[in-house]
Amino acid sequence: MLSRSSGPALHHEYLPVAATLKWRKWVEINFIAEFKIFDHSSPGSSGSLISSKEGKKRFLTTKEVNYQGVCHASVQANTLSSSLPTASAYLKRINLYRQRVWTCKITGKSGLTYEEALVSEQHASNEAQKFPEELVIPVLHMVQFSTLKQNDLVSTIYRSLQWCFAEGEETYGSFENSMCPCKILRVLEKADGKDGPQYEVGWLDKSKNVASISIVNAESLTRKKLPFTREMLKSFMRESTSKTSPWVVHDILAQKHGISREPPKEILEKIGKNTKMENGHGNSGAKKRPNIENGETEDLANKRKRKTEEKEPLVEQIQYPIDDLLVKLGDDDPVYTQRPVPATDFLVPMDCVGDLLMAWDFFSSFSHVLRLSQFSLDDFENAVVYKESDSDLIVEAHSSILRMLIKDESDYYTSIQEKKRDLKITSKNWTGYLCEFLQMETVSGFSGQLTKIRDGHHFMLDVKVKLNILSELVYWALMTEAIRGQLDEYIEQCQAIMLTKREEELEDLRKRKEQQQQQKEASLTKGSDTNSLEALDSRQNGDIKEVLQPGKSSWQEIVPLENGGNKQATLLSRRIMMKQKLNAQMHEAREKKRIQMEERKRLRDKGKQAREKKLKEKRQEHFNREIEKRIIRTSVLGKDRDYNRYWFFCRDGRLFVESANHNQWGFYSSKEELDGLLLSLNPKGDRERALKGQVEKHYNKICAGIQKRSKEIAQRNDMDTAVLRRSIRVHGPRKCGATLPFLNYGNKLKTDL
Repeated sequence: MLSRSSGPALHHEYLPVAATLKWRKWVEINFIAEFKIFDHSSPGSSGSLISSKEGKKRFLTTKEVNYQGVCHASVQANTLSSSLPTASAYLKRINLYRQRVWTCKITGKSGLTYEEALVSEQHASNEAQKFPEELVIPVLHMVQFSTLKQNDLVSTIYRSLQWCFAEGEETYGSFENSMCPCKILRVLEKADGKDGPQYEVGWLDKSKNVASISIVNAESLTRKKLPFTREMLKSFMRESTSKTSPWVVHDILAQKHGISREPPKEILEKIGKNTKMENGHGNSGAKKRPNIENGETEDLANKRKRKTEEKEPLVEQIQYPIDDLLVKLGDDDPVYTQRPVPATDFLVPMDCVGDLLMAWDFFSSFSHVLRLSQFSLDDFENAVVYKESDSDLIVEAHSSILRMLIKDESDYYTSIQEKKRDLKITSKNWTGYLCEFLQMETVSGFSGQLTKIRDGHHFMLDVKVKLNILSELVYWALMTEAIRGQLDEYIEQCQAIMLTKREEELEDLRKRKEQQQQQKEASLTKGSDTNSLEALDSRQNGDIKEVLQPGKSSWQEIVPLENGGNKQATLLSRRIMMKQKLNAQMHEAREKKRIQMEERKRLRDKGKQAREKKLKEKRQEHFNREIEKRIIRTSVLGKDRDYNRYWFFCRDGRLFVESANHNQWGFYSSKEELDGLLLSLNPKGDRERALKGQVEKHYNKICAGIQKRSKEIAQRNDMDTAVLRRSIRVHGPRKCGATLPFLNYGNKLKTDL
């Protein structure tokens, strides 16, 4: 839902940027002015310089010279100017601070200005202070003397703490076949025959008090998510360590938490080897020590200077994304199309579009609480500008909020009771109740409109006045218990849906692990069975040979010539050959059958996985739809290069554009315009990169809304054309409802009072 006033409520996002630009310009002007006043080379400035204890000249501070144009920023300028005596050198240093060559020492982010690096360090330091106290000691133990890189170490700690619980931590555990909240009271040592540690936990009731105590294994506990993020862990590691190769915890922290400060033997041996290698290179380098008398030192200095100059262009390389106003198109960049011009054919004045969208979004979001049937934005806009009479849509919109204020027993209800008015609001007396609301002490600015409203001429008011009255009513409605209760209910329902979604994901992950383990065990069992069958076949064949020809190594040795010899041996050899052939055929049949069974099983498993995947996707879509139904706050999708904001209302189907000064509005209402917008966004800029990501994320939803709205407009035009033709054919008057659909509005959710 939009805020009460689309201008002031959104203006705070733009102010910091403008304030920063103004501050930089102001500081630069003061720097130049200060140097003109305090420059020792200028005439009449002999009293502006004093000598320090070291005999060097320095500039006077703000307290020593009464100069009103210099404030705290200039005091810092005076401190720096002691080493940079000229204005040009000083501005050169300031220009260096404004270049994107600085790095945050805590997060490691590069490509920042000096000011941005300071802000990043302060933010990271604040994030590190939020790290859970119960996890400080185990994390420091894992960090101390680790040789892993930062990302690898963070991943290792993250995996280790996923199933590691500390004293005082609140989590969930399995208790009487259900997941219940609990608190870790004590970590016990590993029991005999147990793989992991045991925990003494206290089961919490609804008041977060310990109701009972029991001892459980790590498998019985689960954590919805870790109480910290990876970025928070990185900030904590940077703040807590003095070295990173290997990682070394600060001595004060190590002594405070009992962390060992003695490096392991492996680390000491590695350091010893590196020291020997460095000493060897140092000795060899001593032989090539430059001769100062021959001027080798100057040559080396010149070489270093040239190398530094050659490396300077590398430092100035731009790392994208950056601020959109600083982006310049390069030769390798794609061709960006010209941005489509948004349509501006609103019926209300341009400065009233924000109030119109805010009021309509409120009525659409809380229609069930207000007992008000939903209506489209087009119908609402037409009803607001309608000048012939007050339509039922306008009457029901005002009456629904007035009824809610009476039910809430607010100040408005008290004023109604004092005047002993009937509490039933109808389409005939609603203007009187509206006048009572506008006459309240807390509502001002409408005294000149009361006569028209009381006489039943509300429809003759100016459009801006109508929307201001609706905005005031919406503001009061948002403070009622009914609206706040609905918001709390939606929040609880969203949390419950997200919890169910997370539990299903964990259950699916557990099932996948079990299936992988079963497949692994089945493959091992299958291999052992195959080896045993082959050994059994070889033993059976060997026994047959030994029985038929005892004392012979193989039947070939006793096979006689075909033209004569032992007939009995020939028969035996033929029997053996038939036996082997039969065994081969049986083995081939079994193998073929096994392959067929495996193929059928594979197809069944594949079909089952496809059905499970489809079911899972449907469940995810169901969860997302249910969450979207309960999220009633409309958020801005993003901003473009010029700080124009983009809004999408799922109940309307158009993509609205708000100017940076909040005075101009427009909208895109076709898929071609949406595609043109995407092709015009440059991802090298911070704002347009984020905006493009959000539009691509909601692309299908926006296209569906555009298509639905276009279809409704086409159906309405066809209906109007059909009514017009019928009226012309029968020579009858044209019906107003055919061209003004909002006049046919009826509130199906209306109740008495």
